[in-house]
Amino acid sequence: MIRHVVFFSARDRADYARIHDGLSLLAQIPHHRHFELGRNLQGDMISDAPVDIVVYAEFDDEAALAAYKAHPLYEESIRRVRPLRDQRIAADFTAS
Repeated sequence: MIRHVVFFSARDRADYARIHDGLSLLAQIPHHRHFELGRNLQGDMISDAPVDIVVYAEFDDEAALAAYKAHPLYEESIRRVRPLRDQRIAADFTAS
């Protein structure tokens, strides 16, 4: 199983709702086994820019993750969110 974790910081905190709405499109993509989207509780700073929103998803394998990233809703989410975000940090790893 592949775990996919992505951290987003808003360029302007006033755009939080628009970023969240854009990322919520990802939940409609059928290739994930599990999907979560939420506000970061700001417990630890990852970088100089605070992380505002976290995406967490699980995939059966790398092929499912690749299909997720190739889906048109993934591209639409990027189109909506990229101009509003400051930073994006992503990690994919195999669960043991």
